Parts: sequence; structure tokens; C-alpha cells
Amino acid sequence: MANFTLYHTDGCHLCEMADELLSAANIPFAAKDIMDNEQLIELYQTSIPVVESSQGNKLFWPFDTVALAQFIADNKE
Repeated sequence: MANFTLYHTDGCHLCEMADELLSAANIPFAAKDIMDNEQLIELYQTSIPVVESSQGNKLFWPFDTVALAQFIADNKE
């Protein structure tokens, strides 16, 4: 089960970059398109990509490999 969720939408080049960073880190994650949920649109429409841990902590863009690695280390179960 994924401990992290990437909030994104299609056609978002920053979201694609975030997806690539997560994939390169070999961390299982679930991807959720915010366009499928009105509440997610309201929360994240100007913030995506956003990575959320299972503890509810969030990493907002911009982030790089170093920031992502620290976020993952701080939020692993």
C-alpha cells in the first residue's frame, strides 16, 4: 500500500516532473487527479503538484530530489 499520494492533473508539466521525482526515488505512491473531485479542486487547483504522506503531511511544489528525500524520510511509516 502506498504511503504517499501525488495530487496532480493531466497536462500539468510540473505534475509530470513531480511524478518522475517520486518514481526515481522508488517510493510507491498513489496518483490522484484533482479534477475527479470537487473538494480536491478547491484545495489544490493553484498548488499542484502536492505530495501527501499517510500522516497527512504535505510537500508543496516546488521541491527537488533533496527536499523529496527529506520529506520521505520524515514521513515513512
